[in-house]
Amino acid sequence: MLELIIVIIIVGILATLGFVQYAAVIEKSRGAEARNAISTLRFQVAAKNYDGTTGTITGASIGIVTNMVPPSCVATNYFSYAVDSACSTTTCTFTATRCTASGKTPNATTAGTLQLVFTSGGTDAWSSNVGY
Repeated sequence: MLELIIVIIIVGILATLGFVQYAAVIEKSRGAEARNAISTLRFQVAAKNYDGTTGTITGASIGIVTNMVPPSCVATNYFSYAVDSACSTTTCTFTATRCTASGKTPNATTAGTLQLVFTSGGTDAWSSNVGY
């Protein structure tokens, strides 16, 4: 009987560890939405640079709109997106923030971010505070 109890405890511990790892992998995969959306925004800024556009670029001018790349949490996306106020065709920072409410379910318990700093010189820098 003691051996059976020990086996059940070991199986329980392994199942718990497996579930935690599974949840982490699933959450990381949701970051693909953010990477794709930010890459699209980056492409829009690079295209404006190629076209010779100068000055400040707004989120709306590169596609941050409610339906496609939403500026706030909506039921069709896991993330909300923003572009820094000093965004231009030479340097721009894009930020995706994980929705904790009002986003596509399941919502996250903490609002992790994924960020891309774009420069026209070709040096992009991705960063994340939760591993996206």
